[in-house]
Amino acid sequence: MTFEAVDRGRPHARAHAAMVAAAIGIGFGVSGCIVKPQPLGPAELSAYADDKLARVGQGQPLPGPRIDLYEAFARALKYNLDQRVEIMQTAVRVRELTFAHYQMLPGFVANSAYAGRDTYAASSSISAITGRQSLEPSYSQDKQYAFGDLSLSWNILDFGLSYVRAQQAADGVLIAEETRRRVVSRIIEDVRTAYWRALTSERLAKRLRALESRAQAAIGNARKLYAERQTSPVTALTYERELIEIKREVQRVEADLQVARSQLAALMNLPPDLPFQLAEMEAVDEGLKLGLPENELIRVALQNRSELREVAYRQRINGREAEAALLELLPGFNVFVGGNADTNRLLYNANWVGWGARASWNLMRVFQYPERKALVGAQDQLLDKRALAVTMAVMTQVHVSRIRHALALKEYGTASEFRRVQRRLVGQLRASAAADSISEQTLIREEMNTLVAEVKYDLAHAAVQNARANVYASLGLDTFPLAAIDGNDLPGLKRAVQGSWLGVGEVLPRPVVALPPPPAPAPLELRR
Repeated sequence: MTFEAVDRGRPHARAHAAMVAAAIGIGFGVSGCIVKPQPLGPAELSAYADDKLARVGQGQPLPGPRIDLYEAFARALKYNLDQRVEIMQTAVRVRELTFAHYQMLPGFVANSAYAGRDTYAASSSISAITGRQSLEPSYSQDKQYAFGDLSLSWNILDFGLSYVRAQQAADGVLIAEETRRRVVSRIIEDVRTAYWRALTSERLAKRLRALESRAQAAIGNARKLYAERQTSPVTALTYERELIEIKREVQRVEADLQVARSQLAALMNLPPDLPFQLAEMEAVDEGLKLGLPENELIRVALQNRSELREVAYRQRINGREAEAALLELLPGFNVFVGGNADTNRLLYNANWVGWGARASWNLMRVFQYPERKALVGAQDQLLDKRALAVTMAVMTQVHVSRIRHALALKEYGTASEFRRVQRRLVGQLRASAAADSISEQTLIREEMNTLVAEVKYDLAHAAVQNARANVYASLGLDTFPLAAIDGNDLPGLKRAVQGSWLGVGEVLPRPVVALPPPPAPAPLELRR
């Protein structure tokens, strides 16, 4: 081996050693970068829980000693966390739409780099005819240099796709708003039901405490009479059984109603153990006046229900996905212009402006398009079937909600008549007990029956209120304007609620489009 060969082999040996060292270093680096699951520790979980407990009711004024129905509505609309989640969801969709607008702009990119090496990037040429070296080794680049460029580029195909994606993002904003409408409507229904049931629970607790000691004393007297044989065993045991049955009925209703207070507190975003009382409210006895036959009510529901609007927006998004698939078939055409700078001292022109155009076409998209088109078509068929299913569900809900409201009004009327008769009966018995014409046990039994009648009357009234809200929810009408929720503080929102149909108990249906009047409308009036 000649000296020249050994000398020529040294750079290769150095390069080989550098590659081996780099490989070893990369191996150690990769082994040290393996990520393992790291669960949160007790201290982190405790801090996380403390943070959420401190912030769950933050920024919310505490209620006064008594909360009426209007304040309950206002607090739920203003501070309910489910509704706040939907507000933030809509805000995220709006941000996505804004970001989609920026995606349509041209690219304006600045690049800079630095490079260096330990030897010059020298080279020579070999003659293709003689095979001998025709030039001595030379270089045209410094060992160390920096370069950069500032270029403006615009891809016409990307612009078209970004425009379609922006339209889809706009429909996403509308879907989020429809979801919020649905959540607000559900909150209104839940607050109305929970408020009246919680108020009934408070009334029941007061009356039960007043009668509990007397009823227990009456049961003790009955047992004493039976033990002393002052009355027949059958009479004493029958009386005791009746009192226990009434007491069990009261306790069953009380257990069902006690959770309503916690549910109402959660809807208003208040701690479950926060002490507050509900203000007494007069019952709303007006019937439900819609003024349209059922077929027109179904049309109103199909135009206003958020579930159907959401499916319609998703169908529009899917239709635009078909447009995007067609655009992706087209060749991409990219134009660019930019300035360049280089610190290489061997360049004759170290600063220059460059421009150009480039066309590219992904031919695989042509083969993918039939399957992509079939997928979009299948999704469209799925959404269409879903729309039909939602349509049938909406029609059924409108029909069933009207029937339930009519039945609730009948039950409310029956409970009202039963309460009236029971009140008259217990009034007569009190007069007889004052004249010692009847026993104290008989009076206590009927007073407990009166308590049950009062509770069932309150429950029937709560059922009417819930059924009325269900009717309007089935029509998809805006329970309360979203703009009023966002633009009012708590006192202003309470006044707005009190002046709306939530406060006065009736509403005029406002369809999305004007409906032609039926030839001979039969006004729909559901009254008790």
